This record gives sequence, structure tokens and C-alpha cells, in this order.
Amino acid sequence: MRLIHRLTTLRGVLLPALAAALLLFLLGAPPAGAADGPSACALRGTTGWTDEGHETDYSVFRRPVGTVRVAMVFVDFPDARATEAPSEDSAQITPGADWLWYASYGRTWLAIDQHQRWVRMPRASTDYRFARGLTHETHEAYIKDAVAAADPYVDFSGYDLVYVVPTRNAAAISFTPTYVYEPGTAGVVADGRRINWAVTFGQDMWYWGAKLAAHETAHTFGLPDLYAFEAGSDAHRFAGGWDVMGLIGGRGSQFFAWHSWKLGWTGDSQVVCRAARGSDTVYLTAVEYGSGTKMAVIRTGPTTAYVVESRRGVQADAGSCSTGALVYRVDTSVRTGQGPVRVMDAKPTAAPAGGCRPLDDAPFWAGESFTDGAAGVRIDVLAADGYGETVRITKS
Repeated sequence: MRLIHRLTTLRGVLLPALAAALLLFLLGAPPAGAADGPSACALRGTTGWTDEGHETDYSVFRRPVGTVRVAMVFVDFPDARATEAPSEDSAQITPGADWLWYASYGRTWLAIDQHQRWVRMPRASTDYRFARGLTHETHEAYIKDAVAAADPYVDFSGYDLVYVVPTRNAAAISFTPTYVYEPGTAGVVADGRRINWAVTFGQDMWYWGAKLAAHETAHTFGLPDLYAFEAGSDAHRFAGGWDVMGLIGGRGSQFFAWHSWKLGWTGDSQVVCRAARGSDTVYLTAVEYGSGTKMAVIRTGPTTAYVVESRRGVQADAGSCSTGALVYRVDTSVRTGQGPVRVMDAKPTAAPAGGCRPLDDAPFWAGESFTDGAAGVRIDVLAADGYGETVRITKS
């Protein structure tokens, strides 16, 4: 679901120790012969929007490390009164906090306070014009009404982010957009605090479930959508279900290593960069685990690079249709919704297995190679084990 914003340019609870111990931090072998420091592959964003550039403007977006304090408020409408308990709706969303915590290797926690009472919006649900599309201003007006309705019961001064959850009976509130405050405007203010970030859930939460919270919250961290805004024959033709920013319900929707690096969950020491001519042999530990080398990057231009990472059918990717070395191309000059990340399909002519989609079988297996002759790129998958792949990356 899209981030609703009208900016055209951008300048640039700790969990208990017992829970932390549940994460698997597997150690991978160190990279061999990396020719360049990771910064040589940290592409600059150029689209003036949520983009794939390594640097994020945190005067606009929320830093994605640590505890994010979330106020969850529940709204109904004069024409769509709630008949269910708020807990029925929140149960669709709150498991997203655990999903995001695991996907971030324990580095980000959504501390969601559920203010479980229905507050009445001042206008009919149909007046908020979700069905006819939203502008930033219309979306902001909806949030302003929700915050004002809840303000007698909620002290918003203690929160970073607001989740607005409508009754299931409000069919007109059809989808789930994300709000980011536009600097220099009045915005939404309550209890002496400006609401910089909000997610307004819609009826699609009953379809997408808990991962929708991770997708939308990641927009407040500055991540773009990876699905195609012009759906054509397949809205997920660029990245498939390999990242929650693409197909939310994808079979293997762990964040790309590229995103994890951008968000600060993966460190520079876990990145192998090849910006100059040469070759590196690298053992990649699967991205579902926290430690080890997470990705190898071959820079091909000012805004472009190829990335290879390892994927395994565990944790966020437990439902994956295939595992192996996933290769994708990043172009930070391409806007959100137009394919800034494109997965390379190792088996483009193979029919997906039952219950799987195109690109679900994209990973390369041991003995297979990817080449882009025009870019001078070759990626060979040399070997695989239960925890990752050994690959050789070459730039000529």
C-alpha cells in the first residue's frame, strides 16, 4: 500500500533477554579479497522520494532502530458503527510487531499501546473519499479527525507513530496508506506533539494480516514500494514476494539485504563490495539469520548495482517456494512503483510449482550462474549448505 505524501523533493523497548536469545545469529566465514569498502557500493538516492539510496533523510522519516512507540486508536463512523470488539481488529495487526522484530534481527520493536475503545469520527465513512483515491491533504484531514476524536482518552505526547484502525463495518475505508508529515505545513498536532507518522488501516488488513503493519511502518522508515503502480498483467513482476515492500503476502517476504543495510540492521562489515574490476569469492549467510556476510554488491554505475544474497526457508521465509542465491538489480534513479529493485529469475521459462507465483523460483542454485555482459557482471554460485551459499562475483 502506498505512502500518501506530496513532497517532490527530500533533503536527503528493549525486549527481555530471554526473547532476544531466541534469535539465531549464525556466524559466516569472512569475505575473501573484497576490493572496495562498502561505501563504494552505497548508491545515492536521486528520485526525491522514498527510494533505494543508502542514505535516508531522518528529518523526514523515522529512524528504524530501537523502540517505536505506537498509539493504536479505534474509530467508527455515524454511518458505520462498530459491532465488534476492538481486540478483534487489533489481532489482525499487532503480531506484526513480532514479525518486524525478527526481520530486523531484534533491532526494531513496535511497542503498540492499544487504546481499546471505539471513538466516533465526526463524518460519515464515505465522506473521507478513500474509494476515490487520497491526496495528502485528504489523508491528513482523516488523521486529524481521528486524533481529535481520541484525544480525550489518549495522551499523544508519548508516541512516535499513530495507527488508526477503523471498524470492520466501514467498507468505505478500503485500503491502508501511510502518512508522513510534510515539513513547513501545519500538520496534525495533539498534546503538544506533532504527529509526524501515521498508518491508517483499511479493510485490506483483513486480507494481508500482520505483515501489513511491517510494510506500512517501513514506509515511515523511508522504504519505497516494490510492486508496480501500473499493475498490467502482474503488479509483482519486479520483485515478486521476496520482500515485504513488494507482495506483502509473499511466500518469502524477509527484507532484502539491501533494505536491511539501508535501515541499519545489517552493518558495513557484513557487506562485500566490488566497484572496480576484479573478482571475490564470498560465503553468504542467509538473510534470515543475523550474523555473517549478508550480501555481495557489484556496482555498475552511479545509481545501479547488482546484489546477491542467500535465502533459506526459515523464519520470515518459512513458506518459500525455492531457496538459494537471490540476485537482483537496484537502480536508485527509478521511482517507487516503477521497479527500483528487479529480481533476476534463474528459471524464467519454468512453470511455478503449485501455490507459487512467477519469481518464487528465482534463486540460483549451486552450479548456476548469472551474467549481464553489457554491465560486465558475472555471479557464479559455487556451493551451498544449510546456512548459505558460496558465490564468486566478477566485474570485468
